[in-house]
Amino acid sequence: MSAPADLSLVIEAVRGLDLRPRRWQWVSLSLCVVDAVYSIGAHYDRHVLPVVRRVAADAGIETSSVPPPVTGMADPLPLEAFLDRYDTVDALLAVTNNRQRTSPRGGILKAEAVLQYATILHEHGIRTLDDARVLLDDPQRLDTVETALRTVPGDGGFGVRRGYLWMLVGDEDTVKPDRMVLRWLARHGVDVDAATARTVLSQLATELSGVLDRRVTAWEIDHAIWTSARSVRTELHTDEDEPAWRIRR
Repeated sequence: MSAPADLSLVIEAVRGLDLRPRRWQWVSLSLCVVDAVYSIGAHYDRHVLPVVRRVAADAGIETSSVPPPVTGMADPLPLEAFLDRYDTVDALLAVTNNRQRTSPRGGILKAEAVLQYATILHEHGIRTLDDARVLLDDPQRLDTVETALRTVPGDGGFGVRRGYLWMLVGDEDTVKPDRMVLRWLARHGVDVDAATARTVLSQLATELSGVLDRRVTAWEIDHAIWTSARSVRTELHTDEDEPAWRIRR
């Protein structure tokens, strides 16, 4: 599907939402990897946050998250240290206390997927948050790394896990619109698929940055739409599963 040329109606609708920049980020790439892998198919507050915080505490990280941007800080748990500390799946399981799998049928333990992700990134020279941010500015190298990461079971539709990892790292422009966001857009005259929705959200970010005279990111718009759609769903008491990878920051 192609993005509509006239976005005036949806721009006005988005202006009425609660647009807020990201409030906090993890201080280490290792914590971002753990979050990204464990978030697929799991309730974030009940399962994912406890896992990440257990790893941070075990590694002696007293302050695991800070307001963004996380720049000029040494990564307290670079991937080489993470892989040395958790050199087997059992070692990581002992800390995470979570035996969830990447999928109910044929999936691997998420702890194993974390180690595979960390190993792939490390082998490509991506060991800290700063390394990951440099990677995001190198499309050719990023494509090579993503091709390798795609081989780890549990990637999700449209590469949700990889996209979520880059969002955790600090990418404000790569978004993964889910069903609630797509339905919200459709209700406001923009009936598109997930791939085209990413283009629409980027266009909206550009337009709203001019209208509001500040930088508005695609992440802000995606999150604001999702939050609005989720509140409506809650009021209607629907039972649709909450997207497990959705950032609640």
